This record gives sequence, structure tokens and C-alpha cells, in this order.
Amino acid sequence: MAIGATPASAAIGGSGPYPADYETSANLPNHTVFRPQTLPSERLPIVVWGNGGCSANGLSQGNFLREIASHGFLAVANGAPNGSGSTTSQMLTQSIDWAVAENSRQGSKYYDKLDTTKVAVAGFSCGGLEAYAVSNDPRVTTTGIFSSGLLNDADDYQLRRLIKPIAYFIGGSSDIAYPNAMDDWGKLPAGLPAFMGNLNVGHGGTYDQPNGGEFGRVAVLYLKWRLKGDTTAGGNFVGANCGLCRSQWNVQQKNLTLDDGAPPTTPPTTPPPGGTPTCAAVYSVQDQWNGGFVANVSVTAGTTALTGWRVTLNLPSGASVSSVWNGVASGTSGTVTVANQSYNGRLVPGQTTSFGFQGTGNGSGTTATCTGS
Repeated sequence: MAIGATPASAAIGGSGPYPADYETSANLPNHTVFRPQTLPSERLPIVVWGNGGCSANGLSQGNFLREIASHGFLAVANGAPNGSGSTTSQMLTQSIDWAVAENSRQGSKYYDKLDTTKVAVAGFSCGGLEAYAVSNDPRVTTTGIFSSGLLNDADDYQLRRLIKPIAYFIGGSSDIAYPNAMDDWGKLPAGLPAFMGNLNVGHGGTYDQPNGGEFGRVAVLYLKWRLKGDTTAGGNFVGANCGLCRSQWNVQQKNLTLDDGAPPTTPPTTPPPGGTPTCAAVYSVQDQWNGGFVANVSVTAGTTALTGWRVTLNLPSGASVSSVWNGVASGTSGTVTVANQSYNGRLVPGQTTSFGFQGTGNGSGTTATCTGS
């Protein structure tokens, strides 16, 4: 189904400045693409979406996704229009791959029209679990969890590897996903920018309402902030007097600033008052399987405040690092150094933060030492 073919069940719409519709692409089977009917001059950030129930009907949250697209986004849902069956998290990655390829393919209607540096992965209920599963993709800018939460503690490693800002939009205490979402909220990595909003509408949300209802309105605001840098929209999520704080939403915040705390441009050249900065690193294997492992490293400031830290890992022979969250790695095997992110480098005396990584081989026997600044 292509835009311009007047699909019988699709209404051009959305409340944004770019009336939107959906189409399919031969290069991306079993997906539904929501986009402005007329592509604007501005590049479109990318939103990839997992449906409730992991449904393979790409129109499951059609009103909601059309609303997002009408505000200048490309939104790609798992599943064909009115498709049947179930989806997988890999389909979200396929959506990102397709968008990146189309943006660089001469002859594509999307050629040089997409902002491939701004990608949100999100989903509703089971689709939220799909979003969690691929949130560590290095191309992802932010994650959106809608009425969803991890089902088992064994999956908590997905929380430990989160490195980009995350937002939860939950249907209140009557939402069947509420306990799991709140459990996830309490386990997020220290320093991770995170928003939690609860609206007392239950698990079904407002996706089927015109323009996606209140969930559609708030999702657009969040995406405008995170993917377009709109700090006016961001004011709905940040601070004690945030826009949603003064509404029917029940709001919680962690580590949120409108600019997310950009690091200082010039680090101090002399130790801060109080002595030489020191820190301690404690390494532990969280999960080990045949051929791979997940590890966590806790970093604790000594008696002097830190403006930054660096951990040196000495991995055993045959082990290597494949992905890191809440830190910036240099090297993959042997001696690997991991430095702080912009949001978790400043620690007061005795304060602890952590980073994690997934590796190949056997994680036991690794040693970790910390240097503060």
C-alpha cells in the first residue's frame, strides 16, 4: 500500500503541520511506515515501534503513530498493515537498518531526508519488551517504554546496559504492567536520565483515540525534545514545575536537565580542594553463559569529590568486550579502559556509580583498578 494510492482504511491526518499517512516498502517487508504525506524540507528523525501484544498488525496503534509522523517524524511499526501473527525485537533493528539505507540510497524518496543520528526505539506492552531488547543498539538516541516492564529478574541485564535517556509512559496503578515498570524504574543505572509518567487510564492507554489521545500528545512532546532538541517541549518533563507535573500525570524524574548536563569544556588542571582524588572499582560477573558474559563495575569515590574517573580492566586471554553502557570504552581485549559518561563522572566523597558491559569468552578473572580526577 503506497501513499497516493488512496488506501481505503487510512485517513490522512494527525494534528501536526505535516498531514501523515502510511505506506509499505518492498525493501522492508512486514512493516508499516508512517510519514508526512509531503516530506518537509527538514530531516525527519526516526521512531521504530513495537506493537502491543507483539502483534504483526502494523496499524495496531495507527492513530498514535500517524500523529507522531504528522509532527515531522518517520515512524516505522513492526508488522504489515492489518497483518497477522507475531513480531520479534529483530524487526525493530530491521527498521533502523532500512531507514539508514534509504537515507543514503540515491533514487529513494527518503534520500538525504532522514536524520539517522536521531533514533527512538519504543513500544507498547509486549512491544516495550522488544524495545528494551534492542535499546543498546549504538544508533539509538532514546528509549520509550509504554505500559510495559521486564517480566523476570533474569532480564535485568537489559536495564544495566542502558546508556541513553529513557522514558516510561504507564497507565497508572490499574495498568497490569505497572508493578513491573516501577520495578524497572528502581533498578535503572545511577546517573541515567529517566522520566516516569503515570496516567490513570489502565493498560490500554489512549492509542485508539483520535490522534492517539493523551499518550499521543505526550509522546510527540517527548520526541520533539529528545530527537529535535526542542527545549520548550522538554519543559514538560524537567523540573519540579514541569508541564506534566501540573497535569493529571503522576510524574517522577531522574537526572533530567534540558541539556542533560553537558560536561565542562575545560577539565580542572589541579586537584580540587581536599586532597588527591581517588576511587575504587569493584568488578562482578552478573551472568555467564557458554561463549559470553555480562559484567558490572561499581565505581566509588574516595574522600575527595571526583570530576571524572577511569577504570582499567585487565581481561583474561580469550575474553573481549562487545558493548558497554554508562561508560566510554577504549580497546576491546587485553587491557581495556572505560571512562565516565558526561552524566556520571561527578561524584561526591563516598558516592557510587556503575557501568556494565557484555563480553565474549569467560568473564571470571578480570581485574579492575580506578583512577580519579
